[in-house]
Amino acid sequence: MKTQEIKELFEQFEAVASEYEGVECWSAREMQALLGYSKWENFEKVIAKAKEACANAGEQIMYHFPDVRKTIPMPKGAQKEIDDMLLTRYACYLIAQNGDSRKEQIAFAQNYFAVQTRRAELVEQRLLENERIKAREKLSQTEKQLSGVLYERGVDSQGFALIRSKGDQALFKLNTLALKKKMGVPGNRPVADFLPTISIKAKDLAAEMTSLNVQNKDLKGQNPIEKEHVDNNLAVRKMLTERNIVPENLPPAEDVKKLQRKHLAEEKKALKPTSKKK
Repeated sequence: MKTQEIKELFEQFEAVASEYEGVECWSAREMQALLGYSKWENFEKVIAKAKEACANAGEQIMYHFPDVRKTIPMPKGAQKEIDDMLLTRYACYLIAQNGDSRKEQIAFAQNYFAVQTRRAELVEQRLLENERIKAREKLSQTEKQLSGVLYERGVDSQGFALIRSKGDQALFKLNTLALKKKMGVPGNRPVADFLPTISIKAKDLAAEMTSLNVQNKDLKGQNPIEKEHVDNNLAVRKMLTERNIVPENLPPAEDVKKLQRKHLAEEKKALKPTSKKK
């Protein structure tokens, strides 16, 4: 397809998009014309295949293909109601995938809606990554606070490192070295940088519990505080395993430091003003 044809089709697809109850959608009747189908009956067959694909993907057909009525003008000022359907972006994508790819309009739509659908997936993925980054930052803050509380109660930095290690062993049933080996974590990096979000939050919860209980119980010295931290990690582990979540069996996640650098680079790129050609 030529650049001008692509531009025209893009503008046409964008022009007929509307919003219904906060959801971007397209009229099936308008989409029929855009995709080069002269007869509604033929287009309905494509829609039927798309609905089947929707159901097979575990999505709700009624959400993505709701039936509506549409009024069209008739000769001499009369009007007529006909069957129509609202199509979500995902529905349009499935229709394009099940249409006649020999049609230029269908080929364009397959790519147009695939890219737009992928954008939504990328946004969702970035939100999940951001949640993990925030969880890791929160864990660092909690452990820093806990370290301060323990220092006031006779535990130095070496003692704190040992207590934290004992807590990890209680939570994951593996010592730090074995856990790093299993997860492929570099020896000089914290395990938490490679844990999935739920494991990071589990560590954070146990550390919060220890910080609170050490103060409430007025615990002092390494041994009683170590026992408290181990007990809290065992309690968190029990809660997880009762819900069939075994922390040491969860797959490692991407290096959180790498994610932070990626997000920072994306933000800088988004904020960078676009240079205009003279």
